[in-house]
Amino acid sequence: MRLLITGGAGFIGSNFVQYILEKYPDYEVVNLDALTYAGNPDNLKEVMGNPRHRLVQGRIEDGGLVDRLMPGIDMVINFAAESHVDRSILEPQVFIKTNVMGTQVLLDAALRHKVRLFYQISTDEVYGALRLDSRERFTEESQLRPNSPYSASKASADLLVMAYHHTYGLPVVISRCSNNYGPRQHPEKFIPTVILNALKDRPVPIYGDGLYVRDWIHVLDHCRAIDCIMHRGKPGEVYNVGADNEMANIDLAKTILRILGKPESLLTSVKDRPGHDRRYAIDATKIGRKLGWSPAIPFDTGLPEAIRTYLPHQP
Repeated sequence: MRLLITGGAGFIGSNFVQYILEKYPDYEVVNLDALTYAGNPDNLKEVMGNPRHRLVQGRIEDGGLVDRLMPGIDMVINFAAESHVDRSILEPQVFIKTNVMGTQVLLDAALRHKVRLFYQISTDEVYGALRLDSRERFTEESQLRPNSPYSASKASADLLVMAYHHTYGLPVVISRCSNNYGPRQHPEKFIPTVILNALKDRPVPIYGDGLYVRDWIHVLDHCRAIDCIMHRGKPGEVYNVGADNEMANIDLAKTILRILGKPESLLTSVKDRPGHDRRYAIDATKIGRKLGWSPAIPFDTGLPEAIRTYLPHQP
């Protein structure tokens, strides 16, 4: 089996590349990554000497490059995306170019070369926001209501993927996952920001009142879900992935500070993000019922383990 994994030097992508090469000794991976701020070759140090892994620097918008890489590929797994919401507010055109136009380039090449499966890695943010006082969770049937340029670009890409399935018969699946945490996460993301600032006794920024609720899943549980979907998922289907770990940002930050032995006085309220979604929550019933997947890493053990991976950064 030959996989084209795009964005495989990023946080989730690099964890998945290592996971798939370790689990399947007969799989080969062509790893296409632009190696921008979010993609780091150091994330791949465990696999760089593996003859079944080839890292190619380039962008998914580059049709010529993508077309040269596609012959012989059985599955495309598209992690590649601009994904930092704050950056999308400042430079939305960059997100449209990569997340929408880049996905279209990949779809065209996958169609020409008759790949067995095109797998789009999406996000729960395409569903928009839920009320704090609600028990509602996002299902695969929830309406797409993206609220940021980032989530709008991902929703647009999802719609394109489904259009290629219905119009051209391209075999596709989409998964929409909740917030990931774990090793190799970019320092701009919330959990690494809290950890790294706290280790240096610097103020820990908290948007607004801090009562923004997110649903957290360990990146390795996400990798296992992707593995399950790519091998047993039904073409044309969407699968939500989550671990039912809802927590307000302020409470998560306090938990991290407590684990590190740092004072809550480091918490500092900062100006809120424009259009900040209040709550995300995933209903992962479908993937459990249809494919037999369930998360294996409890948050109360996974979070301290993830924090320990950042300790060498302490000066």
